Amino acid sequence: MEKPGLTHSRRHFLGASVAAAAATEFGITRSTHAQPESGERVVTGGIGQSFGPVKQISAGDLSVGYVEAGPAHGRAVVLMHGWPYDIHSYVEVAPLLAAKGYRVIVPYLRGHGTTRFLSSKTPRKAQQSAIAVDIIALMDALGIDKAILAGYDWGSRTGDIIAALWPHRCKALVSATGYLIVNVEANKMPSPPKSEWAWWYQFYFATERGVLGLREYRHDLAKLVWKFNSPTWNFDDATFDRTAAAFGNPDYVSIVVDNYRWRLGLVQGESRYDALEKRLAAASTIGVPTITVDGAHDPFTPPGNGSAYRKKFTGKYAHRTLAVGHNIPQEAPQAFAEAVVEVDGF
Repeated sequence: MEKPGLTHSRRHFLGASVAAAAATEFGITRSTHAQPESGERVVTGGIGQSFGPVKQISAGDLSVGYVEAGPAHGRAVVLMHGWPYDIHSYVEVAPLLAAKGYRVIVPYLRGHGTTRFLSSKTPRKAQQSAIAVDIIALMDALGIDKAILAGYDWGSRTGDIIAALWPHRCKALVSATGYLIVNVEANKMPSPPKSEWAWWYQFYFATERGVLGLREYRHDLAKLVWKFNSPTWNFDDATFDRTAAAFGNPDYVSIVVDNYRWRLGLVQGESRYDALEKRLAAASTIGVPTITVDGAHDPFTPPGNGSAYRKKFTGKYAHRTLAVGHNIPQEAPQAFAEAVVEVDGF
């Protein structure tokens, strides 16, 4: 295992010349009926800049907004964001992986960005298995049988669930903060006060005052969470505002509130996911090759350099601790991309 404070692994991932080439490689066009194509798919804007126009594709309950990079027939990598973040957590990771020949998919999760429910009758719910089913549906729609999954926060949890329930769809996994699958009954037990304090917004959203607060102050609330989650990340207003645009989704408040209330056992999930949740509650382990990544300055990183969740991963495994906060791919894009390449070789 690597020691805390390392900002990259021992092997150098990309030289400046390769990164510069990747920066010029990105371009993307909007499509309402996106289908796999031959040739290169790239995203506009260089490293540190913004993605270009977002594609849309019908997948399960959703019209999913996503960006895509790299060769169409490259090995697939699905990068999943957390809350309160969006696809731009991967704006520097994606070109690094594209330059290595990967087909990179970065979707907006339900309730974020351009992702929309196809039917007004679909409940605006967000329990953990629903989001995982969304990603499986997206992979099906894009013709991806198996992918490397990588994420943090909601994205880690989603990758963990897919790896646990559908290991045949997950070639390998990069999971920030380790094992995040929720057992709702176990989650009813209190954590030490310092941990509970860090989750203040979870309890805020349990109240109607919190719902109104998220609706009215979604921008300011998210920025406060960014600063708390990543105390050493000196992001600028433009970086935050680029992501905050994703919070204008009409279902954003409903999805965020339901997700956190469901975790606390305050609301019921949808019955169609009951069987999946029952399997997850049975102490599911993950057998696919995995690298877990912790942020040394992330207030949600458990103590012990990964030891708190080590037994949950039964396949080939490695752990990294980086000198960053919660939004690991945006704070340490090269190290995160390197973890994806490394776990692919396990």
